[in-house]
Amino acid sequence: MTGAQPLVLSFSLTCDPGHAFKVFTERTSSWWPAGHSRSGAPEAVTIEPRVGGRIYERAGSGEEHNWGEVLDWDPPARLGYLWHIYGPREQATKVEISFAPDDDGTCVTVNHSGFERLGAEGEELRRRNQQGWRGLMEPYISACSA
Repeated sequence: MTGAQPLVLSFSLTCDPGHAFKVFTERTSSWWPAGHSRSGAPEAVTIEPRVGGRIYERAGSGEEHNWGEVLDWDPPARLGYLWHIYGPREQATKVEISFAPDDDGTCVTVNHSGFERLGAEGEELRRRNQQGWRGLMEPYISACSA
């Protein structure tokens, strides 16, 4: 697979960018679906708030599973990271999320790219990630409204 198109998804929230950013990065455990994890039942999902920070889950047993690495930390406007929840870092995809003021709320844009790095499985994983992002949006939007 060469030149895979990135996934680009946008949606609106009825809160300001600062709140949207904090819910995504600081309250991840409160809205992240258990089925979108390695353990199937994470006790905590953590995004360390700095460039080079880890993105990981901690299972009830205390075992940690690395999901990614923060590449861009610019609150409340932007978050970027490598995403390698199921594979080695060398096969990481890249996620960039922007939080932009939009009328009385926030426009969140997700740009998920790099599926060509996954070789023959790239197109299938791109399709699965598109469904996965849709599955994340609803609980995230609800958490932003709470």
